[in-house]
Amino acid sequence: MEHITFIGTGVMGSSMAGHLLSAGYPVTVYTRTKSKAEPILQQGGRWADSVQAAVTGADYVITMVGYPQDVESLYLAPDGIIALAKPGAMLIDMTTSSPKLAIRIAAAAKERGLEALDAPVSGGDVGARNATLSIMVGGSEAAFTRAKPLFEKLGKTIVLQGGPGSGQHTKMCNQIAIASNMMGVVEALSYGLAAGLDPRVMLSSIESGAAGSWSLSNLVPRMLDGNVKPGFYIKHFIKDMGIALESARELGLTLPGLIQAEALYRKLAALDLKALQDLAHELGKAHYRGVTEPAIPADAQSGADLGTQALYLLYLARRL
Repeated sequence: MEHITFIGTGVMGSSMAGHLLSAGYPVTVYTRTKSKAEPILQQGGRWADSVQAAVTGADYVITMVGYPQDVESLYLAPDGIIALAKPGAMLIDMTTSSPKLAIRIAAAAKERGLEALDAPVSGGDVGARNATLSIMVGGSEAAFTRAKPLFEKLGKTIVLQGGPGSGQHTKMCNQIAIASNMMGVVEALSYGLAAGLDPRVMLSSIESGAAGSWSLSNLVPRMLDGNVKPGFYIKHFIKDMGIALESARELGLTLPGLIQAEALYRKLAALDLKALQDLAHELGKAHYRGVTEPAIPADAQSGADLGTQALYLLYLARRL
C-alpha cells in the first residue's frame, strides 16, 4: 500500500494516524515531542527523527500541527516538505490555518510536480476518535478524488469546497458559527442555573429542539462534570478566531459576535494556574445545582491550556 507520513500527533492527530494504521497503511510519524507519538508507535507506526526523514519517499504527507507559522515552516522552508517530497507525492494539510497560506502552498507544490490539498476538520477529539470528522477540502478535483479513500478512514462528511484555500475558508465559517454559539450555550446554562432549573433536565429538552447544536450536546455535560480538559485547546481556538477576523477584514466584513467571543476567550486564556485554581474553588463553594467543582489539569499553565468548554468558568463566576 502507499506509504503515509503523518506530522503532528496531538489530541486529534494521534487518533487520526491510528485509524490509517488500522486500515493497513504503512504510517511514519514525526512530532516534536516523541512521547506524544508513543500510542502510534505501539500500534505499529514507524518513527522518524526529523521532518526530512519522515517526508523522504512518502506517497502522502499529512500535517496536523498548531499554528500557521508552523505550517509555513514545514512546507515552505528551503529544507521543508515541498523541497523534499518525491515527485507526484500528495501533500495534505489538515491544520486549521490561513486560506492565503494554503493558496501559496498549493502554488509552490504545483511548481515541483506535487499535489496539495488544504483539508481542515471539525468534530474535536470525539470526532477524531470515532472517525466521524467533517473534512473540508480545498484543491483540485483530481487530487481530492485521489485522497478521498484516506479521508474516508477519518471522517463521515467529506466535501470538496473549491480550489486551494476553500477548505480553510469553510473552516473559518465553522469556527465563526461555533464562537457565537458557545456564548449562547453558556448563557443558556447560566440562565437555567440562576432560575433554579436542573441543568441536565433542561438540556434534555432544549438540545432536541431548535436550539440543538454539537456544542450544546457534547460540551455542556463536560461543564456540568467539571471537565475542562482540552478536546480542543482554547489557545488554538483563539488562533482560529484571529485567522477568521483577519480574513473577514480582507473581505470587508465586520463580525461583532466573533469579536466578542474572542475577547472573552482571551480574558480566560490570560488567567494563570493559580487564578484558575482559585476560580474553580470559588465555583465549588457556590453550590450550583448539578455542577461539579472544576478540576484544573496539573499541566495547565494558564487558561489557554484548557478546553473551549471552560468558557463557563467566567460566566458562573460573573467575571465578564
